[in-house]
Amino acid sequence: MAVKHHPTGVVHKGTKGGKTGCGVDTKKHSDHWVSTHEKITCKKCKN
Repeated sequence: MAVKHHPTGVVHKGTKGGKTGCGVDTKKHSDHWVSTHEKITCKKCKN
């Protein structure tokens, strides 16, 4: 699953309401995050 950060447009590995693959807490400013099936674009999450 992936989540997209609306302000930046970056797609991260992870789920809304949890943490991304690079350690960002999606519970903080939860309105900035949306679940998506888009390709992951975060370089840290890809590794």
